[in-house]
Amino acid sequence: MSGTQQSNPIALKISNVWKHFDGVAALKDVSLEVKQGEIHALLGENGAGKSTLMGVTAGSLQPDRGTIEVFGVKAEDLNPLKTQELGISIVYQHPALAPDLTVFENLAMGLPSKVSKLDSATKKFVAQQLSNVGLDVSSSARVSDLNVVEQQLLEIAKALMAQPKILILDEPTAALGARETEMLFSRVRQLATSGVSIIYITHRLTEVRQICDTVTILRDGEGRGTFAVTDTTDQQILGLIVGRALASEFPGKHAGATLAPALVTRGLTGDGFFNVNLEVPAGEILGIAGIIGNGQSQLLRALGGLNRAAGDIVVNGEVKKLRHSSDALREGIVYLSADRLHEGLMTSLSVRENTVVSNLKMFSKFGVVRSSVESVAVRERAQSLALKTNSIDSNVLSLSGGNQQKVLFMRSLLSQDMKVLLADEPTQGVDVGARAEIYKILRSIAEKGVAVVIVSSDNRELSGLCDRVITLSSGEKVAELSGDDVISHNITQSIVTATRRRQESSNERKSRSNQSSHRFKRFGRSDYGAPAVLAILTVLVTVVTAIHSPRFLSAFNLNGLLLLIAGLCFVAFGETFVIMTGGIDLSAGPMVGLTAVIGSVYETSTKNIGEVILGFVVMAVVAAVVGIVNGLLVQSKVFTPVAATLVTYIGLQGVSLAIRPFQAGYVSYTIINDVQEGVLNIPYAFMICVVGAVMLDYGLRRRKWGRRLRAVGSDPEAAFRLGINPNLTIIRAYMICSLFSALGGIMLMASIGVGDATQGVNFTLAGVTAVVLGGTSVFGGRGSFIGVFIGSLLLEELLNITVFLNLSQAYQYWSQGFLIFFAVGIYTYARNRRANPKVTESRVEEFANA
Repeated sequence: MSGTQQSNPIALKISNVWKHFDGVAALKDVSLEVKQGEIHALLGENGAGKSTLMGVTAGSLQPDRGTIEVFGVKAEDLNPLKTQELGISIVYQHPALAPDLTVFENLAMGLPSKVSKLDSATKKFVAQQLSNVGLDVSSSARVSDLNVVEQQLLEIAKALMAQPKILILDEPTAALGARETEMLFSRVRQLATSGVSIIYITHRLTEVRQICDTVTILRDGEGRGTFAVTDTTDQQILGLIVGRALASEFPGKHAGATLAPALVTRGLTGDGFFNVNLEVPAGEILGIAGIIGNGQSQLLRALGGLNRAAGDIVVNGEVKKLRHSSDALREGIVYLSADRLHEGLMTSLSVRENTVVSNLKMFSKFGVVRSSVESVAVRERAQSLALKTNSIDSNVLSLSGGNQQKVLFMRSLLSQDMKVLLADEPTQGVDVGARAEIYKILRSIAEKGVAVVIVSSDNRELSGLCDRVITLSSGEKVAELSGDDVISHNITQSIVTATRRRQESSNERKSRSNQSSHRFKRFGRSDYGAPAVLAILTVLVTVVTAIHSPRFLSAFNLNGLLLLIAGLCFVAFGETFVIMTGGIDLSAGPMVGLTAVIGSVYETSTKNIGEVILGFVVMAVVAAVVGIVNGLLVQSKVFTPVAATLVTYIGLQGVSLAIRPFQAGYVSYTIINDVQEGVLNIPYAFMICVVGAVMLDYGLRRRKWGRRLRAVGSDPEAAFRLGINPNLTIIRAYMICSLFSALGGIMLMASIGVGDATQGVNFTLAGVTAVVLGGTSVFGGRGSFIGVFIGSLLLEELLNITVFLNLSQAYQYWSQGFLIFFAVGIYTYARNRRANPKVTESRVEEFANA
């Protein structure tokens, strides 16, 4: 412990804070004082208000009432950037990281004053900071490629790099193993000794005893008292947390006769585990221990049909082939993921819908769900598990973490034929009260004749709950404990000795060929993998077409083709800004058409120079206003991007038709020639697109605006916590999209030379196609302007060659559809392939020596 003294000044003072969500008070007149150099624990059940209070302190939430003082100075209108300037850093339970950005880019977004440019000195500094928390990854690694432990360590490193005066740690060890936890505790003690004030949120009382000086307890959004850790007992703390006395945390273990095996594996081998033999009788709870990343979770996923594996899986005496999760469910195997928010729950659905989603046939008649029967069944399960919710029709995200976990158990209990329950970290992020209830649920499920297999990084949990425990090391089963031998000490010892034995018998073998293969795969998953494929395809198409028809490479055809490419490229560039945020702009095509129509009014031979200039100004102003309106509609959350821009699409098309109900208004030849001007039959507009693609791509990765754009598309909430204003970024993206569409409209105006309200609409589909072809993710956060440029080039080339190959216009649409299907399928498959995280040799050795 840090040994704080009574004379230490108050670093953080929170006074009488209230916070409501939808009229419900999450914080009720809460006050908290943290002294300089103190490690102050903040405890409470899920939903007690801990994270809300820290969100208010960190500036990601605004309080309804109350004050916050930092070293005696009142802090007002806090936001993530301002709190960082005040010396407050927070490690969130769910890391505030943009997954589509690299490690360095995430640090650069969160620490602009510390990490400004990626030079050799900065790389060395970042590597050292990562090493200080035990994280051995490249600064150029994409965060989405890191495993859960590595992401949590990166979140910790980001907070420590800010050199905070006040550090908030919100469940920092939830995803960490023993080695990482001890390393974190050592660093926390050092910081406290140096005068840093630390607020530590946890559900594990053993951690409070290990490192904390003071503890404050919240329940139902209210403060229940502050005590010195040495002056209170665990039972007193538990009583204040849950509001009642807990007789025993763990239920009694299985004491009946051993039943027939419900689950057997023989030589089971998959990605991350090898030759695993298991035998789990019905009614037993089997625990799987080991350092995180040694194949435990992968083994469970294979048993649940989510990952492929070789070997035999036997359920109730019959060998089963589990090619898919539906196969496992059909055989009575139910899998509960450790990541309940992304793999367990449908976060947009209600408690009732989440509960019955896997068992709809039970409540359906002639394909129609009987809602009354469904509701009765869900209420019965909710009551039996003491689920805390206002209504079974409430959104599942309104529940606390423990109650969300109960919803998953409710779903599994509805499965009448459940024979095996697989639970990966079933109490991760769950408070002590809910944890005890979940243990009872698991035991009651086992007592009904179900074989239960759990993976847990908490050895105390394994020893208190499980009838038997096996240990995996480097993917192999290396130890087994049963009966009275299942205690925390023996589990820890089995992990350490097993790891040593594996380390002695087999150092991890890494050949140069494997490293080359990994580099190739990484490039394929990168934002430049798609452009490389497109570039090769474009060259092949050009060569084949030129051989078939030499006229394809004539100066006249190339000049016209490059002008078309430039027009499409401008629109696609603009669409990329929007798609990078996770949105879409359907109004881009009508904006192109409206610009050309405006040109047919102002850019004629009858207008003087002033009126011509005014015309271009009108185009820019109209485009900017349309973009801002689109952005405001989207960020208001009232409209989806599709709905908002569809309304604008219709409105713009209507305006264009009102101005030019039929073709009219011939554009001046001088203006047409100026727009189409070039050198050696290469239009300046095309050259601008080439240079623009390179410059925009550079800005996308190296400039603040580009990183902000990608961060918002990657994860808007994480972006906000990194100090970015997502709403402003989205509005700017839509405005830029409209302005680029106006440039495309100028190219269209010069191409057709007359006002035609119908000519622009096709640019919406073509622009989106070029963006998708270029490898930009339709979900946001990832992409390349160079890829979009090459996608535009290939698309226009394919449309152009239909003439030379004597193909009908239908082939233009078929080719676009095929390319989109091919691109989305291939790129998604390539990017979703993730190398399973493995424990490195150095980490195994460090754990063994601990």
